[in-house]
Amino acid sequence: MAHRGVGPLLLLLLLLSSRLPGVAAALPDSTRRLVITAAPRLVPAAPAVRLRRPSPARLRDFRAQREFQYVEVHSQRSAWDLFWAAVRERIGRWLNSRSYAGFWRYVFYGVFLSALIFVILKLLQVDVTGAFGRTPRRAALTYDTEAENIHELDFPTLLADAEAAGNYRLAVRLGYLLVLKQLTDAGFIAWQPDKTNLAYERELPTGPLRTAFAGVSRQFEYVWYGELQLTPPDYAQARAARQELQALFANRRAA
Repeated sequence: MAHRGVGPLLLLLLLLSSRLPGVAAALPDSTRRLVITAAPRLVPAAPAVRLRRPSPARLRDFRAQREFQYVEVHSQRSAWDLFWAAVRERIGRWLNSRSYAGFWRYVFYGVFLSALIFVILKLLQVDVTGAFGRTPRRAALTYDTEAENIHELDFPTLLADAEAAGNYRLAVRLGYLLVLKQLTDAGFIAWQPDKTNLAYERELPTGPLRTAFAGVSRQFEYVWYGELQLTPPDYAQARAARQELQALFANRRAA
């Protein structure tokens, strides 16, 4: 217990001895030795830090290394790419949402499947108007479409008979087949009974001829497969478009 106060007492005596020489002299020798022994030792100062810089040649070597070349990369995508990226992100979030996992998921599947079936039927040129409850009035036809061959048909006579009878729907079909025969004879297309109108369009060279043929093809599809009943003015417009197409490739062949 007597040793607990020795430390503070020695520190006090040390301070007094440094300021009062008489007090230090009055202390016993054993106490003076104890005070000197307990005095703290000063730690020598550390040497100054000397910074070393690499040589210029070494710095050039570092700059030439790929690992030390930091380049800020900017996006190379256009505004259109960023737009579709945002659309895909929104669609992805919606597909992963809870609402899509329930009711809307089956609605989406139903719409997608219906659109796919419709596109396939249109490419196969199947009449789908009856599937939607449409029952248009059919014109009486005395013409067999199953056995038609454009190289064996008497187009002038058949066209005149259809126009005289007011069967404009059949007249549009005959006029379109006449265009196919003339394009085949001119070497623009290769006619086959099972070919689609889109296939013929792709065989034509890019330019006014293909554009005009595409318009006449759409006209024919609307009238024939849509079972439209044309009025005389409507047929006059369809016939004028066909005649313009015929004049276009006739001039091209003559040139």
